[in-house]
Amino acid sequence: MRHDIERRVYHEAEYMLQTKDTIRNAAKIFGISKSTVHIDLSKRLKLVNGKLFKEIKKILDENFSEKHLRGGKSTKEKYLKNKKIF
Repeated sequence: MRHDIERRVYHEAEYMLQTKDTIRNAAKIFGISKSTVHIDLSKRLKLVNGKLFKEIKKILDENFSEKHLRGGKSTKEKYLKNKKIF
């Protein structure tokens, strides 16, 4: 694996460990697509550092299991905001 890609994977993994943020937000922070972040953290990291991958996998699984809750919360906030305008 190229050195620059490997370095990017480590930076993304460190960010995820510190913030436990979503893939979408990590992609915004790093200025890359969410597909790239997902591939980096779910496939490339496994090749580079298996132990770190296991830690990140827990965070990704937790975020995935909470995804529907965040979506519902976001929709609720959207409609409450629109209600205040009118």
